[in-house]
Amino acid sequence: MRTDKKPSTSFLSRLGPGLVTGAADDDPSGIGTHSQVGAQFGYGLSWTFLFSFPLMVAIQEVAAEIGRVTGAGIARNMRRHYPRPLLVLMVGLLLIANIVNLGADLAAMGAAVGLLIGGPIGLYTLLFGLFCIIVEVVLSYERYGAVLKWATLSLFAYVAVVVVAQVPWGEALTSLVVPRIEWTGAYATAVVAILGTTISPYLFFWQAGQEIEEQKRHKVKPLCITPKDAGPELKRIRIDTLTGMAFSSIVSLAIVFATAATLHANGIRDIETSAQAAEALRPIAGNFAFALFALGIIGTGLLAVPVLAGSAAYAVTEMFGISGSLDAKPTKARLFYGTIAVTTLLGVSLQYVGIDPARSLYWAAVVNGVLAAPLMVMMMLIVRNPRAMGRLTLGRRATITGWIATGVMAVATIVFFATL
Repeated sequence: MRTDKKPSTSFLSRLGPGLVTGAADDDPSGIGTHSQVGAQFGYGLSWTFLFSFPLMVAIQEVAAEIGRVTGAGIARNMRRHYPRPLLVLMVGLLLIANIVNLGADLAAMGAAVGLLIGGPIGLYTLLFGLFCIIVEVVLSYERYGAVLKWATLSLFAYVAVVVVAQVPWGEALTSLVVPRIEWTGAYATAVVAILGTTISPYLFFWQAGQEIEEQKRHKVKPLCITPKDAGPELKRIRIDTLTGMAFSSIVSLAIVFATAATLHANGIRDIETSAQAAEALRPIAGNFAFALFALGIIGTGLLAVPVLAGSAAYAVTEMFGISGSLDAKPTKARLFYGTIAVTTLLGVSLQYVGIDPARSLYWAAVVNGVLAAPLMVMMMLIVRNPRAMGRLTLGRRATITGWIATGVMAVATIVFFATL
């Protein structure tokens, strides 16, 4: 049997699920949230990205290890080892959050095209939704994974925006290590929103699912069955996750720095969507920065929308104990691809039922922040459960970091509700 014990030694070849997951973290919803934070608070909340980085690495590594060690996703492990009502509740919450997030992201993509060329935003939103469904259904996993990997390059648009934004780097870098705390409801909501876009439930299910897809592609067994292969595989997961989350954090900071240096510095504090941020940049930073920002929204949306729908599909099929994979033929995985189509189209439909996409961008991030903590608790229970992980239960240091991340999300949620 072929094994992946001796993979290609190049750095890029080691990147996959972690890199794509990190890039998908900077979806249009996240771009909108970070733009709002930069416009409203300037550099004041930059410290949250440095603070959250080790936490997001820890919990995403937990998700990846669940998939690679057990050969099953988060929902399937919950089905095997925990009460069924709890599983239904967790998957139901994920679906709600993902549909809201999908609606916000697709609406932002449609609005970005409208800014660039004009025309019917609603039609653009629908076309983006249909395009993402078709791509996920038609392409094989191997080709689709390669497409997603290349799509991460769209995030460099925001690094380019920072270059032309004339950021005062002394102030910006100081803000990373010197927190400026404000005891207000708006500040608490912004912190929860940032954490919600950084540590998001859909990313947990996606990365676990992608590790299973990689395992099948390489025709190897779960690590709980072949623990001798665990060393190099867990090292690969660590490198992949660290790289993806670092990429995500750098891009998030770039968006905050760019909007703080332009919008906040010029008295523009009320930004509700990523498209509004792009439009507001034009008279301040010029057409080049405006176009890069708008194109980045579209590029990241094309990356994130399939990830959101795909994570829902993994969770739903696992909940019912049915096999589902991006490598399966549509006729052999009707529930999997049906979930992708239905969740995406429900996201599109939100714009037609009177839900304001401008507000949903921000609140989608808050919803994710609120829902993350209970899902993280379940993940930590799974990864420490010998019945699920065999001899490869999570080590003490990683367990402590994972529980700290879970505690931070829980405290942030409590503070948010206390300041409403």
